[in-house]
Amino acid sequence: MKLPEQQDILAFSRFIESHNYFLIIGHKEPDGDCIASCIGAAAIIEKLGKPYRLLSAGPFKRNEIKKYESLFSSEIDFMDESERKSTGLIITDCSEMQRLGDIDGDLHGFDTFVIDHHKTSGLPEGVNGYINSEAPACALLIQLFYEAIVGKIPEDLAKTLFFGLCTDTGFFRFLDTNSAEVFEATARLVSYGANPKQTYSDINNGKAYSTRKLLGILLSRAERYLDGKLVVTYETMEDTKQYGSEGRDSDALYQLLLSSKNVEAVVFLRQDTPLTCTGGFRSQDKIDVSVVASKFGGGGHKNASGMSTEGRIDTLIPAIVKEFARIM
Repeated sequence: MKLPEQQDILAFSRFIESHNYFLIIGHKEPDGDCIASCIGAAAIIEKLGKPYRLLSAGPFKRNEIKKYESLFSSEIDFMDESERKSTGLIITDCSEMQRLGDIDGDLHGFDTFVIDHHKTSGLPEGVNGYINSEAPACALLIQLFYEAIVGKIPEDLAKTLFFGLCTDTGFFRFLDTNSAEVFEATARLVSYGANPKQTYSDINNGKAYSTRKLLGILLSRAERYLDGKLVVTYETMEDTKQYGSEGRDSDALYQLLLSSKNVEAVVFLRQDTPLTCTGGFRSQDKIDVSVVASKFGGGGHKNASGMSTEGRIDTLIPAIVKEFARIM
């Protein structure tokens, strides 16, 4: 994995030095990596003696991140022009303004620094930042920035960053042979006090029983396409009403379907409103699902991407299958 260079560290340090106050935000519908990255960035700002506000549009649906919800706000205090000029906006685990969701206040116009690791991302015009698509988690990049700017990571933050790293790496099962630097950084987090056993339990246990019932329905609804290489399943608005939207265990769904013989990619669609859907894409090594996600306004990593788009499940499925047919 490519590591941040000294010029990248200096760019972030200078950004912090040049502002008096900071807004720190990640993408809407945050996951563990997004939350950990925001908290890690805030820890750097706090160590350098400057005030900040953690923002998130939420919702905090995932069971494992609910304990962090109280740290975040969904609104910005009113600022006059001079206050806005002295405020820095830090975006982690995301680079697109539209993926930040609805915040009570205007996020546009702030001097902005992005730290992200998504393959389909690029820095918007006029925005500073660091994007490293080789990094398996944004929390890892935040760890490296913290160590370079501040030094040794305190125990509570090490646990949070380790949690973020584990959620985006599937507890390291998504890593390949070029991951020595990742495990070296992980070892440092453990030496600082991160607990792998406890973190695994926090991520995987305590699921609502309703999520087990929903998982069974999604598995029974799964259909194979493209000679069995692609599997697609979906959740209706009626499903969401009956089983709720909290703590959905999509990771288990992807694992079960991708472990099936000859399956190379999995798509999970959810009808959020009568006119809009969200979708998750997962794949084995050689299939780049970010290519398909980008066709529907989404993006992400080669083997894990997502999207939110207008449309209905019955018309989106054939359109998505058609795009997969181009790359499978």
